[in-house]
Amino acid sequence: MIKRPLFITGISTGIGKTLVSAILVEKLKADYWKPIQSGDWDNSDTLIVKSLVSNQITKFHPEVYKFTQPYSPHKSAAIDEIEIDPSKLVLPLTDNQLIIEGAGGLMVPLNNQFLIIDLIKQLGAEVLLVSKNYLGSINHTLLSIEALKSRHIPIKGIVFNGIGDLGSESFINNYTGIQNILRIPELADVSADSIQALLQSQIFSNFS
Repeated sequence: MIKRPLFITGISTGIGKTLVSAILVEKLKADYWKPIQSGDWDNSDTLIVKSLVSNQITKFHPEVYKFTQPYSPHKSAAIDEIEIDPSKLVLPLTDNQLIIEGAGGLMVPLNNQFLIIDLIKQLGAEVLLVSKNYLGSINHTLLSIEALKSRHIPIKGIVFNGIGDLGSESFINNYTGIQNILRIPELADVSADSIQALLQSQIFSNFS
């Protein structure tokens, strides 16, 4: 039985969603889909994940929208004189587990009425929330979880990426009742080899 799609989102931008996506795609030999890419076509998130994945099973599904400028999707779309139509954001056909990577955080707008969190709800996906320790990250993490819960979107777990802070992470886990399932250390090098090394180490917990 195919599990529901797993949507990788973060508490902010630049938080490590693409790295987390690559790790999960490789661990599960899952398919990957980035519905919307804003700018950086020669180094897109899809191309980055491809470069980090070694298995021959994963299929990379094409973006629905690709914009020329690296801004919030609604702004990038406006610059390219396009409006994102949510009805066109339909799950690709696959018999495999699907990893979906979002853009920015939950409240990033796709158009004037539709946010990333609305897309997650529309796709019927389960969420893996990527967090990173910085001043304000507890607040951002709790707000993200509250937003997901208010829309009855299931949360698979939390990923903590980068330099650890046991106090902050424990507080988030205990307060929300949501456990971290993946702890990624600060990486000096991100490559297919380092992904394989991570998968050989004890970075996963409470994950199936």
